[in-house]
Amino acid sequence: MCTNFKHPTADDGSVCVGRTMEFPAGLPWEINVLANAGSSISKASARAKSWTPVYGVVGIGAFESDILCDGVNTEGLSGHLLYMPGHCTYQEPKADGTDIGVLELLGFVLGTCATTQEARAAIESVNVTGFKPAEVPIPIPVHAIFHDATACIVAEFHPDGTNVLDNPVQVATNAPYLDWHLENVTNYLGLSALNPAPVEVGGTTFAPSAQGQGFLGLPGDGTSPSRFIRACAYVHFAPPCKDEKSTIMDTIRILHDFDIVPGTVVEDLGGNKVNELTLWSTVCNLTGKSYSYNTIDDPLWYSIDLTSTDFSTSRSVPLASGGWLTAQKV
Repeated sequence: MCTNFKHPTADDGSVCVGRTMEFPAGLPWEINVLANAGSSISKASARAKSWTPVYGVVGIGAFESDILCDGVNTEGLSGHLLYMPGHCTYQEPKADGTDIGVLELLGFVLGTCATTQEARAAIESVNVTGFKPAEVPIPIPVHAIFHDATACIVAEFHPDGTNVLDNPVQVATNAPYLDWHLENVTNYLGLSALNPAPVEVGGTTFAPSAQGQGFLGLPGDGTSPSRFIRACAYVHFAPPCKDEKSTIMDTIRILHDFDIVPGTVVEDLGGNKVNELTLWSTVCNLTGKSYSYNTIDDPLWYSIDLTSTDFSTSRSVPLASGGWLTAQKV
C-alpha cells in the first residue's frame, strides 16, 4: 500500500510530489546518495544494461546498495516504486545489453534523465526483469511512477512487456492498472468542496447538518482504488499555495491523511498476523531541489538540500538514525 501525488503548482511556480510507504516493519530502510559520476551496470544477467550517471540522486532504499524505491535527482525528476500485486509481469533476461532489474530501474532513470520524456525513452530502451538482491526472498511486484514539474508517467509491467503511460491526474496508488483507476474516477464526479444546497421535500426543507457534506461518499478505506479517489479529490480541490514553503507543508498535510492507524490493516503472513504501517513518507520538491522525509519513529520532518549535497561518491545511512548530513528540520 503506497500513495503518490503531485500537489498543484504554487503561485511562485513551486512543485512538490508526495509519497507514503506502507509495509510491514523489518526492512533496513536507508537514505541513499547516488553519485553523478563513474559507471553502473545491472546485475540482471551476464550481459546486462550499463550506464554512466550524470545527475546526482537522493532517495530511500535498502541493503546498502544503489537500489532505490523512491528518490529525486538534481534536475527535478522524481521516481517512485509502488507495490502492484497481481498486476505485474517481468520479462526473462535476454543477455543482450538491455536487461535491468526492476529494483535498479530508479537508479538508472534518475541518474541519466532530466524529464519524464527522457525517462520514457530510457524505460522503453531496457528489458525490465525481476532481478533482486539475495536479501529479498521473492520478486517484488511494482510499477514505477516518474514526475517532473509538468508531467507524470507510469511504467507498468504487462505479460507482453513494459507499458509506459501518461498519467493525466498525476496520482498513483497500487493495483489494478492505471486505466482502471481513471475509469473509476467517473463514479465520483459529484464530489464538491461546497455543501449541497438545501432541498425541499413535502413542504419540509432539508439542509446540510454540518460542513463537509460535499465530500459525502468519498471512500475512506485503505484499498488502492479508494486511496486513488481520495488523493485525486484532495489534489483536485487543493488551491495553489502562494510559495514553496506553504506547498511543502500542504503536501505534508495531505500525506498524513493516508497514515495507517496501527491495527486497522493486518496481514496474515503464514499464520503470523502483522500490522501494516506507514513506515515513512517523502516530499520531493522538484523546483526547489530538496528531499524531505518523515518516519514512523520520528514525527519531525527532515529535508535534504540537493543543491549543497556532495554527489562525488555514493553512500547511505540508516533511515532510522533521524536527520542526516545536510538534513534540516522542515
